[in-house]
Amino acid sequence: MRPRAPKIMTEAALSYSFSRRAWLLGAGQAGLGALLIGRMGYLAIAQNEHYNLLAESNRVSMTMIPPRRGWIVDRNGQPIASNRTDFRVDVIPDRLEDKDRVLAHLRGLLGLTDEDLAQINAELEHAPGFRPVEIAENIDWERFAAVQIRQPELPGVAPTRGFARHYPAGPAVAHLIGYVGAATAEQYKKTRDPLYVTPGFKLGKDGLEKTMEPLLRGAAGAKRVEVTARGKLVKELATRPDVPGRTLRLTIDAGLQEYAARRLGTNSGSAVVFDCTNGEMLAMVSMPAYDPNTFSEGISQMEWKMLSEDDHVPLMNKVTQGLYPPGSTVKPMNGLALLAAGVGASERVFCSGAMRVGNGVFHCHKKGGHGPLDLKNAIMQSCDIYFYEMVRRVGYDKIAPVARELGLGQKFDLPFSTQRYGTVPDSAWKQRKYKTDWKVADSLNASIGQGYVLSNPLQLAVMASRLASGRKLVPTLIRDPFKPQAEMLPIDPEHFRIIREAMDGVVNHGGTGGAARMLVPGVSIAAKTGTAQVRRITMAERRSGVLKNGQLPFKLRDHALFVCFAPYDNPRYAAAVVLEHNGHTVRNLDTPMIGRDIMTYLFDRDRAMKSLAEVEPTWGGDITTRMNAQRAAYRAAHAPAPPVVDDDDVPASNSPAVEAATDASNASAEATARDIATSGGPARTGSPDPETEGERRAAPLDPATDPRP
Repeated sequence: MRPRAPKIMTEAALSYSFSRRAWLLGAGQAGLGALLIGRMGYLAIAQNEHYNLLAESNRVSMTMIPPRRGWIVDRNGQPIASNRTDFRVDVIPDRLEDKDRVLAHLRGLLGLTDEDLAQINAELEHAPGFRPVEIAENIDWERFAAVQIRQPELPGVAPTRGFARHYPAGPAVAHLIGYVGAATAEQYKKTRDPLYVTPGFKLGKDGLEKTMEPLLRGAAGAKRVEVTARGKLVKELATRPDVPGRTLRLTIDAGLQEYAARRLGTNSGSAVVFDCTNGEMLAMVSMPAYDPNTFSEGISQMEWKMLSEDDHVPLMNKVTQGLYPPGSTVKPMNGLALLAAGVGASERVFCSGAMRVGNGVFHCHKKGGHGPLDLKNAIMQSCDIYFYEMVRRVGYDKIAPVARELGLGQKFDLPFSTQRYGTVPDSAWKQRKYKTDWKVADSLNASIGQGYVLSNPLQLAVMASRLASGRKLVPTLIRDPFKPQAEMLPIDPEHFRIIREAMDGVVNHGGTGGAARMLVPGVSIAAKTGTAQVRRITMAERRSGVLKNGQLPFKLRDHALFVCFAPYDNPRYAAAVVLEHNGHTVRNLDTPMIGRDIMTYLFDRDRAMKSLAEVEPTWGGDITTRMNAQRAAYRAAHAPAPPVVDDDDVPASNSPAVEAATDASNASAEATARDIATSGGPARTGSPDPETEGERRAAPLDPATDPRP
């Protein structure tokens, strides 16, 4: 095989080969250059803002400024929840020199405890150098000024002025407004909002403060400081101001709210007042209550324990969470249903004091009976036999729909996180709940507001307002000038007239509510009293004589109830008052006089205030005076007091004490209903309203004679 001849490279071939390689290398270099240029352009232009922010965040750190909360004002613009100047002292860790000396000096100036210092030291160890650590808040001017004038001697200490929540009416608005408190660790972990860990920031914990939080909070400001890469402070930069929250205007009348709270006295109870023309709520009071000013600052463990153990349950909003048998207050509503079912207003029933049904005997509250009564007089005298007989004839399934039309068993669209709406029973309801048929005894018990019937004070006030107006009024709490007028109820206006006349007779023509007669010339009040039993009366007690309320422990006494509206001839206002375990034991603390005075305030404030001034000193003074006395007595009885611990992250309406009290109340109502259904319940003695006005007057006026503990 012949060897291959060597390839001869000409000058042209060599030139071509070099040019191709050079072109490929140049193209590669150009492509790489274009890629680098494109990346640099993307970073410099498209990502400019992103990296500027990152660089700025490394250079500048921000401390949030808590926003000022929006005010809550009443219908007239009077503040119910406002902001006041808050003097506080913080420490900036990065500027702090000789920590032990500074803290020792602050301890003397501010009166700090060992627990305070331990908490401050723990926070200083974990806080970033530029973020303030709270030393004390809500201090008086003297202590604030003492720190301020010594500031050159206290490097790192920053006395500042902020804003704190203030409730002028205190306990009178506690369950309406709620309170604010510091965010919990769980809340911060859920949101990761840096505002939640900012000293001085507080958010709504209960009531309107909680449900209206987005509107009230506002937007936080920011204090900007320049720092080194290690977090050392270089200089302070421009501050971004906060944006205050919006003002919330309520339908509440602040003066009436406070008056009603005071007029309830030492009772455990509630009062609700409506404007009959539009359904606006003028007052919503639950007493006793806590002081939201104290809660917002952080109450002590001792005070929390005192409130939790109180048998009057001051932590519970009884207006929306309390459930009670409505007693005789439903008789006007039942009368309206009877008229709609075809019962004539002039038809009479003879009341002999007792009525036999099957093997059982149902009694009227008047042992000797009322004799023959028509509907109007049956309501005036609160006769049980009349309603037993008439409801037995038509059946309670004809009553229940009217009860719902008038507001019982309903849940209303109000800005509260908790609302229990009770029971309006009928045959279908009992079949669903107990898998048993409705019995005649169930109808009789329901006819006098006992048995399975349960309602809250809000519903009773709605019932009173709808009876007064004839309209399907819907309760509102947030002022809305464009709220449409409520529609008329599908009930004969003549039937409403008959019932209103009967309720007028309850007070002004010899009925059971004569103590509620108005003292304002030209104004008359129409009303219905009621009493609801809470205990099972044994057969042995029936034989020996049923014990009076004054002989019973507080928790076993009857509830006292009252619904009303005024003026009778042209209703403008309606109200409901419910007193837990009141038992009609003290006359000036009973529902008729309380309802009368609350209504009087709306027509003649001076007269109402004079009436209150005459009786309030006999109860131990005003609300604040009594609460201070209770606190001092509890502290003395439980000395030495436990260390102060902030408990402001515990919502008042959701506390174990409230849940326990509510569950106990509901269990008692259920037990009573079962007793009634098995012929052993309290309704067998009739609704225990006092038989005459004279019997009401026999009740003591002076609480010193009241046997309550």
